[in-house]
Amino acid sequence: MIIIMLGAPGSGKGSVAGVLAEEYNIPPISSGDIFRKNIKEDTELGRIANEYMSKAMLVPDDITINMIISRLKEEDAKDGAILDGFPRTVVQAQAFDKFLEEEHKKIDLVISLEAEENEILTRVINRRVCTNSNCKAVYNLVLLPPKVEGICDDCGSPLYQRDDDTMEKVINRIKVHDTETAPLKDYYAETGVLFSTGLSQKINRMKHEVAKDVIEELSKRYND
Repeated sequence: MIIIMLGAPGSGKGSVAGVLAEEYNIPPISSGDIFRKNIKEDTELGRIANEYMSKAMLVPDDITINMIISRLKEEDAKDGAILDGFPRTVVQAQAFDKFLEEEHKKIDLVISLEAEENEILTRVINRRVCTNSNCKAVYNLVLLPPKVEGICDDCGSPLYQRDDDTMEKVINRIKVHDTETAPLKDYYAETGVLFSTGLSQKINRMKHEVAKDVIEELSKRYND
């Protein structure tokens, strides 16, 4: 099963992907997490990625495509994966379709998470992430604060704010999303795999509720 998460920064892609990964027993694969890991380890990929991510720009298509395809060939992804942050351009989507066709696989569902810009800013600027790479729990100082300030509820590790979660960079990332990534919705709508839903603080739709909607949608598609 291949599921793709679309949405602006802070729209809840990673949180929903985590719930779906447990439901379907397939790994969530975040292009951002892979890039950040390589940046931290100062690999060649990390140095290249950092040149772009530090300016809130998209990493070039060829680098991103090869990285994701390589990850999908690992053993834990043999039965599928939930992709968060990939593809981000129509060029990436077309290259991914070609790869899947060669592997005799297909995309089962593309989930577009919708949220207003002011909600996105609130989510991202107040986002804090667990420093434990085996945990990576995500909190929000306004919407979902930790029980102890700066400490992960799950494992007790310190929390941190990502370098690209500042106001200036978030606004720029939203602009990049609107111009580069938003056309993907039209691309996937034409193939009939697009499913749009919302993760809104105003109506208190949390990740498990949205994931439930997605599970029901998949069930309808494959039982009809």
